[in-house]
Amino acid sequence: MDPSKTGYTHRVEKKLVRRAQRGDRAALREIIDQHKDRLYAFVLRTVRNHHDAEEVCQDAFLKAFRALDSFNPKYRFSTWLFTIGYRLCLNHLRRKKDAYGDTDFNRYASGEHPADDHCAQSEDARHLKNVVWDAVEKLSTAQRAAVILFYQHQQGCAEIAEVLELPVATVKSHLHRARAKLKELLEPAVAEDFSRLRIFAELAG
Repeated sequence: MDPSKTGYTHRVEKKLVRRAQRGDRAALREIIDQHKDRLYAFVLRTVRNHHDAEEVCQDAFLKAFRALDSFNPKYRFSTWLFTIGYRLCLNHLRRKKDAYGDTDFNRYASGEHPADDHCAQSEDARHLKNVVWDAVEKLSTAQRAAVILFYQHQQGCAEIAEVLELPVATVKSHLHRARAKLKELLEPAVAEDFSRLRIFAELAG
């Protein structure tokens, strides 16, 4: 569920957070319900493993709720939560790399992702979606995160910079390099003009 499409405004979010800070369990549950799907989709694309994504999301919510009293209401809770989630993703990936080296044994076929259940039913559309996500997974972690937040979650560069804890200029550079890399990877895979295929429209779902 995308809060931006359900009337879940910053004002509503702040009220929920204030209730949660007072110990209102119903508010905590509502916050989880509003953000769990988007956070899971983002984390899954970053760590690329269902079990690990569930664990990271659980840890992200726990860390957020434990630190809720320190949350600054002038910011979006969703941005703060995604920042926590992204830090945990990076920690998780570092631990995996230290334990297993660079072997990427966690890749799943794109069609197996719950976040992709809503994709178009035609075989061509499913194939294109798989090709796109296979290419996205070849990006660096920061580039992949920037692409997902920008195209799938419709976040602006300033908000992405907050989540990734990077300067806005660096985020723009990541997006620029990611687009160039995706074009390089995708052009041989499809027999039609890159811009006409509207590849990035597919990323948005």
